[in-house]
Amino acid sequence: MSRVPRAGAGQAVEPGPDPRPGPRLRTGWTTGTCASAAAKAAALGLVDGAPPDRVVVTLPDGRRVGFAVEVESINRCVVVKDAGDDPDCTNGARMTAEVAAAPEGTVTGMRAGPGVGTVTLPGLGLAVGSPAINPVPRRMILSALAEVTDQPLDVTLSVPGGEAMAEHTSNARLGIVGGISVLGTTGIVRPFSTASWRASVVQQVDVAAAQGERTIVLATGSRSDVAAQRLLPRLPTVCFVEVGDFTGIALRRAAAAGMRRAVFVGMAGKIAKLAAGVMMTHFHRSRVDGDVLARAALEAVAPPEVLAAATATATARHFFETCVQAGWTSPLEVLCLWARRACEAHCAGALAVEILMVDFDGQEMVARA
Repeated sequence: MSRVPRAGAGQAVEPGPDPRPGPRLRTGWTTGTCASAAAKAAALGLVDGAPPDRVVVTLPDGRRVGFAVEVESINRCVVVKDAGDDPDCTNGARMTAEVAAAPEGTVTGMRAGPGVGTVTLPGLGLAVGSPAINPVPRRMILSALAEVTDQPLDVTLSVPGGEAMAEHTSNARLGIVGGISVLGTTGIVRPFSTASWRASVVQQVDVAAAQGERTIVLATGSRSDVAAQRLLPRLPTVCFVEVGDFTGIALRRAAAAGMRRAVFVGMAGKIAKLAAGVMMTHFHRSRVDGDVLARAALEAVAPPEVLAAATATATARHFFETCVQAGWTSPLEVLCLWARRACEAHCAGALAVEILMVDFDGQEMVARA
């Protein structure tokens, strides 16, 4: 097998502090970056007869990064993922690549080995039946291999324990079975970044739309999601999306994808924010507007104790509990109505929206609009 001329390695960089304001947390590397490094090392072993103990690969922004390599055989190598200070379920994953020569006249192909997922549903921008390797990591792998040889190769990626890791991701809802996805758009993991969750929300909506579903159910977290599935048992699982704080993004994506109906299932705090027209509901970015609670209580002609709870605190939970204890849930229904109107306005009326408020244990629905 022919070897391409060795390119200059360039300046390799290591994980460093996250440049964003705030605590100095350490960045890490995506599964895609680590997979490209493992694939390059395995290809070097196939071509040279001995894999290196370290390789350098190129990030999408052109920077060169170096990785230690664990050699399992001449054409099979491992790079251990370091996610930095991010609480990533794939931190420590042993990204394993096995490389073999492909038949002449073919192109380099990629396969999912144990622990790497396979795509089973349309809507992800990946062919059904193909390995769950996203476009940017796929290009990174091809680029890394091109630095070694111009001959076509067959690459099999695997991750020991990847199937268990995938249980902590949204892969099951996306129709990705058998393991984790190989991900990354920049090649770098930034600690506590919301970018991956936002991307997952968009993907889940796209997959539901690709199945022909016209109703999307948005839940803020696991308890709301369990409640949503109990309240709407006839809808398939693919319709349910944990949106976290990205309600606005999910609504706009659903409208753009041709959905007709959106059901939001959540608790009082998130719904109060939606009622105020706030579509990014993270508590650091937006707090519950006490004026919204007070106006809802006045609109519902609430008893004195409910009015007092609305004006004395901006805590939605205290307001919610006071309404329930007083047996006066009309203010909660007003919040749901205002939230529904705000959500419908946010997507320019393209979706019919329904709001279901559940208690803080996610056990009972207490208001709707």
